[in-house]
Amino acid sequence: MSPGVLAMPSLLRLLTVLAIIAGLIYGGLYALANFVQPHPRQMSVSIPPNQFLKGQ
Repeated sequence: MSPGVLAMPSLLRLLTVLAIIAGLIYGGLYALANFVQPHPRQMSVSIPPNQFLKGQ
């Protein structure tokens, strides 16, 4: 075995990989925030009349 096979990666390589992963996550969040439009819709919730009388 050569001595470099089991060597730990350098700090620069680790930081580069972490920066690429962070950039991909940031890019995905940016794309979701700016290119995906939500579809608004109306919502109604029925509340039974006995729910109003609980405080009394």
